[in-house]
Amino acid sequence: MSSRVRVVVAKPGLDGHDRGAKVVARALRDAGMEVIYTGLHQTPEQIVETAIQEDADAVGLSVLSGAHMTLFRRVLELLDEREARDIVVFGGGIIPEADLPELARLGVAKIFTPGATTASIVEWVRDNVAQPVA
Repeated sequence: MSSRVRVVVAKPGLDGHDRGAKVVARALRDAGMEVIYTGLHQTPEQIVETAIQEDADAVGLSVLSGAHMTLFRRVLELLDEREARDIVVFGGGIIPEADLPELARLGVAKIFTPGATTASIVEWVRDNVAQPVA
């Protein structure tokens, strides 16, 4: 069994801009994590299924479409339904500061807004996502 953190990076919904998600995925990979990038236009159901099948420790969602409240909520609901809330959910994108408290209340562990560095994202994942036992 691997002792590396496994992160699913996903682009939910109709947003077609994935450069940021790819940059974050590469930074996490370069930092020694196992990264599964799901590609564009994923449904919450597809994302949760991937996270469970890949035995992910975390899911990072990139949302630029404005549908962040609906998409994060649905991913968290599906993780609850599958009894997989040990998977840490974090994300980033164009998300208004006013929505951050509600996302935290729903169970989103961290939101990275524009200007966040890849180093800060890597550091946060290292500090906040449990290392699996080898």
